[in-house]
Amino acid sequence: EWTMKTSIVFLLCISVFPGFSHGRVVREDETGFAECNVFFPGQVPPEGFTEPFHVKICQQYNKEPRFATLYSTKDKIPLYSAFKFTKPAQSEEENWLVEPQIDDPENDLYEMVHEADIGGTVANLGTNQALTSDYVGSGYERGLLNPSLLNEEDFQVATYTLTNAVPLSPALSKSWHRDIGNVVEQALIPHCSKTDHLYLLAGAIPSSVRVKGKVSVPESLWLAACCDAPEGWSLGLVKKINDENSLADLTVRDLEKQLLPGVHLFKGKCGEDKQSQEKTEAVLQAVSQIRSGEQVGTSDNQETKDSGWVRRVAGIIATPFIKLLELLIYIFVELVKFVFYFLWLVVKKVVGTVLDGVYSLWNGMVSYLKAVTMVLISIPYDVGRVIINIFLGFLQIVRDVVSLTYRILSIPMGFVLHLAAFPYHSICAIPSVLKDMATGIGGTFSLVIDATAAVLHSFYYLASHIIKRFVPKGSSDD
Repeated sequence: EWTMKTSIVFLLCISVFPGFSHGRVVREDETGFAECNVFFPGQVPPEGFTEPFHVKICQQYNKEPRFATLYSTKDKIPLYSAFKFTKPAQSEEENWLVEPQIDDPENDLYEMVHEADIGGTVANLGTNQALTSDYVGSGYERGLLNPSLLNEEDFQVATYTLTNAVPLSPALSKSWHRDIGNVVEQALIPHCSKTDHLYLLAGAIPSSVRVKGKVSVPESLWLAACCDAPEGWSLGLVKKINDENSLADLTVRDLEKQLLPGVHLFKGKCGEDKQSQEKTEAVLQAVSQIRSGEQVGTSDNQETKDSGWVRRVAGIIATPFIKLLELLIYIFVELVKFVFYFLWLVVKKVVGTVLDGVYSLWNGMVSYLKAVTMVLISIPYDVGRVIINIFLGFLQIVRDVVSLTYRILSIPMGFVLHLAAFPYHSICAIPSVLKDMATGIGGTFSLVIDATAAVLHSFYYLASHIIKRFVPKGSSDD
């Protein structure tokens, strides 16, 4: 019990030094999961998970890779986590973290942080990943695909991230962790000649059921194991959500058929063509015993019970002292946090003031140099503009003179000569005009006289004709 509680120090230190925790989103130009490729046989990740909403995360802690996760931003749950068995955990203290870059790729927080410490520094928080608030009051727990109980110390701390959690009912979460823990410790580890070559993939198949309309509840959980060693083997296990006691074993090839089309979990099927049939049967037998509730590899149940009673009594006695130690550690940690926070505020204020002053000085210098430069540039510009205006004015005068000359020269010479001769012809024409006028007046009087004579002659002729007609000829003889 004392050993179990000592790891609390590591967990509490996370709150003081959150920079130790680092969950890096792998870039598209990097191969596989980058430095987390060590958690896959031959350093080759599963194939067939190619949707644009699949995000690769290299889960790190204390600057070391701890496991790899493929996360679905559409379903807001991990599709699988790849890891290796380290040692059974001595503590299950929870300290949940989130990955800022999933929601805000432009954010400069490149490490996992506590959700409560993010504040407003991450844009669109919760858009692409689940948050603690999504689980509160939902009836679901944050079930870990990579169980914390299969990891110790730094490896265990790294598992408590929401990118490694799926919504599970309390009973199913407990059953999943218990079954996976028993299978790995009692069936897989004893039958792999090189435990550091035992590769584990724990995954979930999303369903249409959503927690608060956001986080997908998996329709089933699965585990794929690969012992990439001499006399190696591979195995698949599936647990249905609607039956917490189910645990079906199947080949990796059959498991792949239940996932996305074209999925291959292990490189070269993890040597299925070279697997040891004897080892495979031994693993399946051990899994069958675990499924039936039998304890694998023990023969003295009474001794186990006795040791369990001893541990319980020791735990009861030690609990008050442990709680006191926890309280002292908590107070110490809070004091250290306060001191660091105060120093951070002071440094931030001083640095901010200095930077503001430097920024203002820099802006002033830039503005002054800009104004001087503009004035110096404007002097030759204005002189050039004056010279150009003078030249343009001179060109305008020349243009007007040429235009006037052209108009003068364009007048017809005959018209000028006739205009100059007009006074001479006018004076010389006066005698002829007077002569013509006298001739006209004389002609007019002559015409009047002739007309009068003609009229009188006509009257005379008419009178004589009448007299001759009506006066007798005899009387005329008398």
